Amino acid sequence: MFSTLRSRAFARGRRSDRWVTGVTGAFLAAFVLASLLSPRTVGAVVDTAFTWSARWFGAYWQLLMLATFVVVTVLAFSRYGRVRMGGADAPEFGRFTWVAMIATTLLAAGGVFWAAAEPIAHYASAPPRYADAAGGTERAAVAMAQSFVHWGFVAWAAGGSLATLVMMRGVEKGMPLRPRTLLWPLMGERVRTHWIGAVVDISCVLAVVAGTVGPIGFLGLQISYITGALFGLPDTYAVQALIILGLTVVAAISVLSGIHRGIQLLSRANVWLALVLIAAVVSMASLPFVVDLYLQASTVHAREFLAMSLYRGDEVWLGYWTLFFFGWFLGFGPMMAIFFARISRGRTVRDIYVGATVLPTVVTTVWFTALGGTGIWLEQRDPGAVTGPYAEDGLPAAALSILEALPMTALLGVLTVLVALIFLASTLDSMSYAIAASSMREGEPSGLVRAVWCVGMGLAAVALLLVGDGGIQALQSFIVVTAVPVGLIMLPTLWTTPPLLRAMAVEQGIVGPSRSPSPHAEPEGSRTPEAGTPVG
Repeated sequence: MFSTLRSRAFARGRRSDRWVTGVTGAFLAAFVLASLLSPRTVGAVVDTAFTWSARWFGAYWQLLMLATFVVVTVLAFSRYGRVRMGGADAPEFGRFTWVAMIATTLLAAGGVFWAAAEPIAHYASAPPRYADAAGGTERAAVAMAQSFVHWGFVAWAAGGSLATLVMMRGVEKGMPLRPRTLLWPLMGERVRTHWIGAVVDISCVLAVVAGTVGPIGFLGLQISYITGALFGLPDTYAVQALIILGLTVVAAISVLSGIHRGIQLLSRANVWLALVLIAAVVSMASLPFVVDLYLQASTVHAREFLAMSLYRGDEVWLGYWTLFFFGWFLGFGPMMAIFFARISRGRTVRDIYVGATVLPTVVTTVWFTALGGTGIWLEQRDPGAVTGPYAEDGLPAAALSILEALPMTALLGVLTVLVALIFLASTLDSMSYAIAASSMREGEPSGLVRAVWCVGMGLAAVALLLVGDGGIQALQSFIVVTAVPVGLIMLPTLWTTPPLLRAMAVEQGIVGPSRSPSPHAEPEGSRTPEAGTPVG
């Protein structure tokens, strides 16, 4: 077995970028060490940087996220929507498996607990713009709609749209499956070796590491809290560390199994377990209430989409909610694009738009309504049943209070823990692939390299638990700070994607060639991969 792993790790044609790997690894180690030695100082520095980032880049992130969604929607429903990406005649994965792998990447980053807590938080204290909303159904619809905005179309479009299309075209032209390829339409072949390319890769790796390690540690705290309350296990550091280490082992085994086995298996398990949990929760609560709430929240979402997405009123609320989520998802964007590009070969632009933006949004909104909507239903029946524990103990108490108010609490608790663990294991698996790919000069990253990144992020989360919840919160705030450079990297895709699709549409005979060359034509010196070179 070890000889096989060694041969895979050093297979011919694979060359790692030691500069990117060394800088990102050293930075992560330094951050963890500083958090262990002086958590208060690190927390204060990160909080200051978080406030500065949200204040100076918040409006820009809101506009960028919205513009990305608008541009990709227009392209998907235009004649360019028929362009087939990736140079493959047929998709590599079946539709169910493909959508399952996509949906678990972002939803798993915190969807299990945010789905329960965020709607309750907005119901208990309405967003500032809707502070005068009446109670009952109206307030519930506003609370759900605000959650839809944070986890819906603009969130999924951040990585599953323009960035994915640019990445796929670049790889088809022989560029590496790395974040720097997002700037290929502007810089051409120079981006391969230019220092700007190294800065782009390092910035994006740091952003996704921060965005993954934080939720891993946070999940350890939450699962420990729930198992302690439901099953009497001690809510101690040892239990939290064991939970995270167990999660890391599962993800590492999946990583060594490869994309065609590990991620597929986890993703399918995610979907079926999530469906079982949704069915169990809703059947024990009020299905008519949840369905009615989903319809009303969707109406509010459509009507208030722009107002909620671009709200610039209460700065404190905005930083805690909208800007935190938008910064988080932007940080994930390039790495999501790498993973989506790897698994989406052979699909059309319209297919990618539906499968990577629309369907995941539908899945997410249904998931949030099933869990969060049930919490609101319980709260309306017994005021304080959910909002009381939430106000006292925060995020984990919301999910737990919902489970405790329903029959068969222990069974639902086990299902919730399993769904949360497998969700995050699949995210750890897919993001370790994207990070490993970003540190490769040539070739596909080996399972061993991916496993090293996977285990490294798990161990970093275990170390950060030593400093308590403050260390995890500091790292989550750091997610927003790392989104600053990533937001700048994602910007050019707004105007570089349409010309790339235009060129592909001409190649594929979808549209006729233009009489005059486009001022934004594909960069000079681009090349198609040689025969036998893997695309993605």
